Amino acid sequence: MKLKILVVLFALAGALQGCVTAVATGVVGTLAMTDRRSVGAQADDEGIEWKAEARVSKEFPATHINVISYNRRVLITGEAPNEAAAREIGHIVSKVENVVSTINEVQVGPASSFSSRANDSYISSKVKARFVDAAKFNINRVKVFTEAGTVFLMGVVTQGEANAAIETARTTGNVKKVVNAMEVVTDAEARRIDAALGASATSGTPK
Repeated sequence: MKLKILVVLFALAGALQGCVTAVATGVVGTLAMTDRRSVGAQADDEGIEWKAEARVSKEFPATHINVISYNRRVLITGEAPNEAAAREIGHIVSKVENVVSTINEVQVGPASSFSSRANDSYISSKVKARFVDAAKFNINRVKVFTEAGTVFLMGVVTQGEANAAIETARTTGNVKKVVNAMEVVTDAEARRIDAALGASATSGTPK
């Protein structure tokens, strides 16, 4: 029952995303303090996503493409009409300012249906809910995105956190495959980053 409630809450949060801007501002500020990316990297990630999507849409207006940037490492998913288009989309995204690397997972085929995308959102919600239920790591440090039943995991994590996230996602219902796109740091480096975040929260000055 607890897991079902969490899934519903995550789904509602996604559906209401565009209606809660004022409240979300405060929430984002809090989440930023538990995110192992620097504030600069978080800002760059937002810029990378909208610039990349705008440039791809300009060249391929009828193509369904998702761009997810985390710590300037960019995941590209969706569908393209042919292999040449898929490669060109990857090239366009790689040339966006501040992009460090890209993972091109664009598949050749027709654009996915609304029902397929809705099911993917539901799967992501289930994975996030199971992260909360397992309580093995701070869920704000792992980004979950699902495309055609394949779950992509991004974040800055320790090896233990990565293993826990992968295992939880892998054993979630309707997940076809898990792609690990997480950036692994040592336990010592994670402690250093977390300590810096704690100091920033105490001082009120983002690092």
